[in-house]
Amino acid sequence: MSSEQSRISAPGLPTWASTCVWWQVYPLGATGAPVRPEPGAPLVEPGAAPRLDRLEPWLDYAVELGANGLSLGPIFASSTHGYDTTDHFRIDPRLGDDAAFDRLARSCQDRGLALMLDGVLNHVGAQHPLLRAALEGGHEREMFRLEGAGQDAVGPGYATFEGHESLAVLNHDSQQVVDLAVRVLSHWLDRGASAWRLDAAYAVPPAFWARVLPRVRENHPQAWFMGEVIHGDYPGIVTESTMDSVTQYELWKAVWSSVNDANLYELDWCLSRHNEMLETFTPATFVGNHDVTRIASRVGEAGAALAAVVLMTVGGVPSVYYGDEQAFRGVKTETLGGDDEVRPALPEQPSGLSAAGQWMYRLHQDLIGLRRRHPWLVRARTEVTSLDNPVLAYDAVGQDGQRLSVSLALEPAPRAEVRAPGEEALVVEAPR
Repeated sequence: MSSEQSRISAPGLPTWASTCVWWQVYPLGATGAPVRPEPGAPLVEPGAAPRLDRLEPWLDYAVELGANGLSLGPIFASSTHGYDTTDHFRIDPRLGDDAAFDRLARSCQDRGLALMLDGVLNHVGAQHPLLRAALEGGHEREMFRLEGAGQDAVGPGYATFEGHESLAVLNHDSQQVVDLAVRVLSHWLDRGASAWRLDAAYAVPPAFWARVLPRVRENHPQAWFMGEVIHGDYPGIVTESTMDSVTQYELWKAVWSSVNDANLYELDWCLSRHNEMLETFTPATFVGNHDVTRIASRVGEAGAALAAVVLMTVGGVPSVYYGDEQAFRGVKTETLGGDDEVRPALPEQPSGLSAAGQWMYRLHQDLIGLRRRHPWLVRARTEVTSLDNPVLAYDAVGQDGQRLSVSLALEPAPRAEVRAPGEEALVVEAPR
């Protein structure tokens, strides 16, 4: 199959990605690694197995959930939280080594799980050898935006990402940086990855990705590239960058905000915007990730159930953040360690989970099963058929006329129904 034929199923989608449902995991948190290691403290307990191996028991859990993709947060050598990279070609010693990665990649492949990695190519950690060499006057200087040299300099001497001195922004006009990105992305695709999340893509000029991604696709035409974009012209960014998709933060915000404020007009407006995006690309949809407060903490468990309904019945490539399928709670704060609550350690085995979250897990299984039976949902448009706040009904409509109906009600208690032709209605509400 040619690379062109492989993208017929949906614009910007390799064939395999058009049926992908991701289970997203933040590895440093999920495996209990020290996110802010004490100076001099051992990163790995003597004789302990690599922490990446701790994800092995959770692969079958992800498959039983209905996922067919594992999306990993940062796994490369870094100083603290993973986004301050110090070596893009080495597995973080807190997680393991190349052999541990190879085992995980093989285990995913054996189960039919695509593997997505987190590529941090907007910036590097302050301890990255390339930055240290640049600051010492080496030829690496062109790879960074150095500033304020001299004894009277204020600040670290390089451009920082969002004011964090621990994060040095790369110079994306540099051919050396382009070549580095191509090497990094290609290296791990060669080793078994299927896709990349491009971290902080909103801060990178789209023209940079347009120089990088076509070169990577020469040897990996089936790879999928999804950029982290929060605000802006999503379709324009996708077109200019050649990325396959970007994160649909507009939908994320509309879902929880509409439920929280009992204002389904906001969701109605966003669904029309979502339809427009689908004309250009297939968005990466979510209601939770490693950077935001847990959906169950924002809107309660019943509201989180409705959010899952929307996620699984609109167009896009959906991802479920680990624990959301168990109604985990956690609040993000803007303080040191403010992400820790939403990036918790998992039990050693799925059997260690509380039984209190099983109803949400079964609901996710039902919804993902619905999506499996109706794969056309990846490109579905939504047609709002009724809006009498706080009640909204819409039809998901396929390109060939397929249709299923969804109704959402926020009062007297959150409740949803999903009806597909020839199937028993799926009624969604929190257990009483």
